[in-house]
Amino acid sequence: MSRVTIKDIARISGCSKTTVSFALNDPSRISTRTRDKIVRIADELGYVPDPVARSLSLKRQQTIGLLLPEVIADAFLNPHLSEVVRGIGAVCERHGFTLTLIPPIRASLAEGVRGAAVDGLITIGLGPGSETLECIERRHLPFVAIDERFESDFPVVGIDDTRAAATIMRHVLALGHRDIVIVAFGTQPKLSVDPRVATDRMAGYHEALRAVDPSLVARTAVVSAAVPSLDGGRTVVQTLAARRPLPTAFVAMSDILAIGIMTELEAATIAVPQAVTVVGFDDIPESRLVRPRLTTIRQPGYEKGLRAAESLMALIDETEYPRHICLDAVLTVRDSSAAVATPARA
Repeated sequence: MSRVTIKDIARISGCSKTTVSFALNDPSRISTRTRDKIVRIADELGYVPDPVARSLSLKRQQTIGLLLPEVIADAFLNPHLSEVVRGIGAVCERHGFTLTLIPPIRASLAEGVRGAAVDGLITIGLGPGSETLECIERRHLPFVAIDERFESDFPVVGIDDTRAAATIMRHVLALGHRDIVIVAFGTQPKLSVDPRVATDRMAGYHEALRAVDPSLVARTAVVSAAVPSLDGGRTVVQTLAARRPLPTAFVAMSDILAIGIMTELEAATIAVPQAVTVVGFDDIPESRLVRPRLTTIRQPGYEKGLRAAESLMALIDETEYPRHICLDAVLTVRDSSAAVATPARA
């Protein structure tokens, strides 16, 4: 059976191919009666549009791309990304767009951008001046950045990571903890990903430590997890336990790392928070489900994706040039943090 074409629909409906194209792709340009007639005939014939021909007709792909800083298998180990994608997806559905995930290809984000058939991009943690950013600009693709510096000359959606990190570290210090380990993100130097989030959060932690006692900055250990994941958090505890007594508090840069830390502490029969306080960052849904419930910073991942996608649609439609959007991040105290058994002095 041969493929049904617009020409077949035009012949049977008695309309021109242009009118049929309008009915299927831009119905506002013809009457509702004509549109309904053409759509009915197309359905009866079993017409399925050719996506390539449709994109040429509309001069659009009807899809936006989310540029991932890691391969898909690693990126979604952190549930916070799923919340961001949910927000983007809500806007795509509203506008009749699809979402394309664009991971690095052969360890190159720029190569992923070069082959992306999209109308615009949302990026996560791209550094200014990177090869990838230059590639986006050479292609003249509209884009919005998530988790980039607000001084950038392109639209950015994010939070004040430094302030948020300082807030949760002040909470830990107010509980009397001085033997603290900061669990940081690993880096992806091959991908030219900007470590801005990790750098700004570290600055916030150090700001709070310095305010209590400048010597605490040097005395506070920092360990990096290769990947923000459950296994990453568990490995941190295993590694530290082999080298030194465990601290009285773990301050993790993400909830999934914090939950991995609590999982390993439980396996070692170390009580949280009675023996060790653990705090995270993100407020993913799992942070309210684990026991003890996780003390964390609530940053709105869903809204972050939603606002970034809304800004990108405005750029694609050329209706406005969006401004930077700084969302609120709130300390959420639950059960995983408690006063140190024997408060240390600063």
